[in-house]
Amino acid sequence: MKIKSKDRKKFRIRNKLKKVSSGGRFRLSVSRSAKNISAQIIDDNNNITILSSSSKEKSIKSLKKKNKTELSQIVAENLAKKAIDKKITKIYFDRGLYKYHGRVKVFAETLRKNGMEF
Repeated sequence: MKIKSKDRKKFRIRNKLKKVSSGGRFRLSVSRSAKNISAQIIDDNNNITILSSSSKEKSIKSLKKKNKTELSQIVAENLAKKAIDKKITKIYFDRGLYKYHGRVKVFAETLRKNGMEF
């Protein structure tokens, strides 16, 4: 079975991050669609998801409709608050197959403003 080029790109980026990940840092994986964005903080050593945040959550969905970049800022702020409550500040940013551009870039910059280091 032939692997699609998108999947190869995703695996290449994620495997590099998994190799360098240590016990002190977790991986933040970003996923976006045409309308929504979601992210989760993953512990690769134990293969578990520690935190997640999405634009589909009730608390975020109940806000007035925003454009997609503002929505990614809100999700990033929500995730940063949850992470700081669990005392997670250092992470590896896994952009997946998406370019560091547009909504993904806004998401990352908002996380940095709210105290996350990567």
